[in-house]
Amino acid sequence: MDVINTSGRRKTAVARIYMSQGNGKITINGRELNNYFKTNVLVYKVLQPLELTNNQDKFDIKVNLEGGGITGQAEALRLAISKALVEINNEYRPVLKQKGLLTRDPRMVERKKPGRPKARKRFQFSKR
Repeated sequence: MDVINTSGRRKTAVARIYMSQGNGKITINGRELNNYFKTNVLVYKVLQPLELTNNQDKFDIKVNLEGGGITGQAEALRLAISKALVEINNEYRPVLKQKGLLTRDPRMVERKKPGRPKARKRFQFSKR
């Protein structure tokens, strides 16, 4: 197997991954997975596609993460790993699709409108 190169996005976070045969080592921006994502929930989100397809210790993943917050980055990484797994073996697709791991979450921050303090908030109305 060669190196699989895919990307995942969530809000403004972008994850570019390089997946190759290995023993389950995940390196994010030169740091270990548990060192980068401190909470167990975020680590679980990242490892979810690997656990659903029983590939926890089969692939080494090198990740470049940029933009967004840590939750957006974790979900962008989850999408990238899911896409790479489907590229490796198309039989993983129904399992990942059922859990919603192949769908990019399109929600973004709404832009600020001119003449308003935020996107939808208005200044306080004064009758007199």
